[in-house]
Amino acid sequence: MGKKITRYILAVVPGDTMVDFQAVKTLLGSTYVAFASPDIAERLAGSVAGTILPFSFNEELELVVDPSLLENDEMYFNAARLDRSMVLSTRDYVAVAKPRIGHIAKGR
Repeated sequence: MGKKITRYILAVVPGDTMVDFQAVKTLLGSTYVAFASPDIAERLAGSVAGTILPFSFNEELELVVDPSLLENDEMYFNAARLDRSMVLSTRDYVAVAKPRIGHIAKGR
């Protein structure tokens, strides 16, 4: 929320975009946003960097998905491995993951 109060989110955006830090600050009402260290990200996500799933199984890690990701019928992501990918119905993803939806992507 600021430099003294830490809150973690897993920001899920389309692969051809980037996370818009200003949009995240606005969405969360924060004053400061930064990437978590790889150690913290891996601990919260339960997998190594580069293989983090677009799901959160940790109550300390809020899942936020950009609505542009939901424009497609299917979504593709690494299957917690660097050598395998997965496809999932976007509708099923939202039903299972129950993400917070917020405009957090830039670069299209």
